[in-house]
Amino acid sequence: MQARMVGLLQTLAVEEGYTLTPLPGVRLLRSNRPLARTPVLYDPGIVIVCQGVKRGYLGGQVYQYDAQHYLAVSVPVPFTMETEASEQAPLLAIYLHLDLQLAANLLIELGEQAGAGHVPAQSMMSSPMQAPMQATVLRLLEALADPLEASVLGPALVRELYFRVLTGAQGAAMREALAMRGRFGSIGKALRTIHAAYATALDVGQLAAEAGMSVATFHDHFRAVTGTSPMQYVKSTRLHQARLLMLRQRMTAEAASLAVGYASPSQFNREFKRLFALPPAAEVARMRRSFAVPPGPAEALYVSSH
Repeated sequence: MQARMVGLLQTLAVEEGYTLTPLPGVRLLRSNRPLARTPVLYDPGIVIVCQGVKRGYLGGQVYQYDAQHYLAVSVPVPFTMETEASEQAPLLAIYLHLDLQLAANLLIELGEQAGAGHVPAQSMMSSPMQAPMQATVLRLLEALADPLEASVLGPALVRELYFRVLTGAQGAAMREALAMRGRFGSIGKALRTIHAAYATALDVGQLAAEAGMSVATFHDHFRAVTGTSPMQYVKSTRLHQARLLMLRQRMTAEAASLAVGYASPSQFNREFKRLFALPPAAEVARMRRSFAVPPGPAEALYVSSH
């Protein structure tokens, strides 16, 4: 089964970088070279690696996703990531942007049948690839290989894959995260506010008040969910968005800095280099050499690094 999935991905994802599919929110990824630890910002989604290895580093924890483990992200979190890949054995993966409405409908259908007992919500989790999910992934790839099957069968297979994630080894933690209850839910709502208004002068006190917390409590819970402080999160969001604007819309560094809320281009250049280890022009050139980055979703709820 694994060899069949790799063979299909080799055929479907010929070019290095991201390949769009007929299904909205489903992209294929191919990388022919290793990637040293680099900052990323994933929006909610599922990453299924069929060949190669990725490792995410967040809050002192290591999340490995490979042929035996998939990654699920419930809220957008900035972390660092590295990739093991080569020309002979490229990294081959499927990335599914999380359709929150589809997930919410499934949560309603699952109800109490999915299992009782409180499990803490998690922002990111690496979960074992169990046999039923592996079979669903294979059928999805087979459908993507045929335009008619992709159109007719694809949406139901994506829904089935969501079901496997929500009922899998860490499904309870994912369900709790998507339910957006309690303190996790309050931080999740604050993240939506940040992503909708990152270019404005955001006030931590106001975010804390909207979350019903003191500033100190808000800081603690925010860091527990995202691994960083609120203002560092805002800065990371702005810088990732600026990089995408330069990459996708060919903006200059100065124009991108103003678009994401920086008043000083020189401050933007310093903070950009501090995060990405290269000045803006060099980083964008590196991205163009290394990745085919497709257009972003028409109505993206969150900023992401890709």
